Amino acid sequence: MNKLTIAKFGGSAIGVDGEGIPEIVKRIKEIQKSSKLVVVCSAPLTMIDEKKKSLTDVILGIGKNAVDGNNIDFSVVEKPYLKILDYVNDDTKNLCKEMIDDFLKKSKDSIDEAAAKKEFLDETRSKALAFSGEVLMSHVLNLILKSNDIKSDTISLEDWPIITDNNIESTNFLFSESISRMAKLEEILENNDVVSIGGFIGKTKDGIITTYERGGSDRTAADLGILFHKKYDTIIDVRSPSEFNEDHIPGAINLPVLNDEERKKIGIIYKKKSPFEAKVLGSSLVTKNISEYLVKNLKNKNGAWKPLVYCWRGGQRSKALCLIMQEIGWRVNQLEGGYKYYRNDITKKLQKLSPKLKIILISGKTGTGKTKLLNEIKLNNGQILDLEGIACHKGSLLGKDLNNNQPSQKLFESLLYDALKNINLRKNIYLEAESSKIGNLHIPQPLWKKMLNSKKINIETTFENRVKFLLNDYK
Repeated sequence: MNKLTIAKFGGSAIGVDGEGIPEIVKRIKEIQKSSKLVVVCSAPLTMIDEKKKSLTDVILGIGKNAVDGNNIDFSVVEKPYLKILDYVNDDTKNLCKEMIDDFLKKSKDSIDEAAAKKEFLDETRSKALAFSGEVLMSHVLNLILKSNDIKSDTISLEDWPIITDNNIESTNFLFSESISRMAKLEEILENNDVVSIGGFIGKTKDGIITTYERGGSDRTAADLGILFHKKYDTIIDVRSPSEFNEDHIPGAINLPVLNDEERKKIGIIYKKKSPFEAKVLGSSLVTKNISEYLVKNLKNKNGAWKPLVYCWRGGQRSKALCLIMQEIGWRVNQLEGGYKYYRNDITKKLQKLSPKLKIILISGKTGTGKTKLLNEIKLNNGQILDLEGIACHKGSLLGKDLNNNQPSQKLFESLLYDALKNINLRKNIYLEAESSKIGNLHIPQPLWKKMLNSKKINIETTFENRVKFLLNDYK
């Protein structure tokens, strides 16, 4: 698998009664030319009382009516799928109709269960939604793709890779549990060009079906991106050393195809003399540098090695290394959009994540042992964010780390997100009460804003104890 694209098609893309499916098939065929695909499906739309409605909203309404003892009309759920059947070829139509009937029966059984219990909650609700919406749509789309001669398959609920906590109706993604469930999805993807999966839906470790909040299919696509990203053996940044030092994906190694001096030289020739001459010289330098890496840095990598390679925009520098790696037989992936995409993504994720954190601030004067307390919390399985450790600065006037330079602002933000991305948002996270600036670095505005409105624990001790602590701490 040389390249992987995760594409999400929401209800608006699928359209009313599947009217957008031909365009989806066309788009998948275009992407398939250069990449394998994981397609994340939302529920389709339908028309009720001359208004567009998502089947998710339809099922929620039916569930409420069932609990209230009102009559329900389940045919409105079946109607869009009967029209979507037209996109399946004649050889597969009967199989698809049987599958639709089977899934909708399971959804209807959950509605009947809700009516009997007088409550439309938890897994009863999740099953009704999954079997009528996202999961069913992913199976139907799979048969549509097969009808269009696309080598396709889907993932069953039994092999579901998105593992979540027990918050059934507003669930949270569990990375470590999910990464251990990726084998089946990877196997299916290895043997096909496209794999479809329902968005919005998760499963607990015990097999209970769960749902995300609104926008859940977007979260599914993002979660799958994280899971596949983490499956790379090595992340390689091919930008120049100065670009790498300013910021990079945490854990990446730097194998620059052009060093700073070479890059500057090529740029001058390109602008002042000849783009063609610059390309010729640049190509010769890139191939020379890659040749050295193959002999010195990469010679012991086996055939199953899976690197991720990126440059500034996902352009020529990373493409050069990827082409050679592909010819060797390594399972290389090029990060589409490169570092620029990664940087924009980190900024957005910090903005989105920060307000959700359940922050408890540890406050106190210099020398009260705030950092020591944080470390004790961590030793007792509590969640912490060590801002000073990430910033390589103790925060006070005398806080400069003599052994390590502070990272750049961009790298500081990358390291912050890397520390926060697997945080359990349902649990408290403890951090020191800082000013908005740690040494030369600024705490990102969304996180700082959340800190200003968070609960605080204040530590007090005597002046003598503080002096004693500082003398020992600043040795």
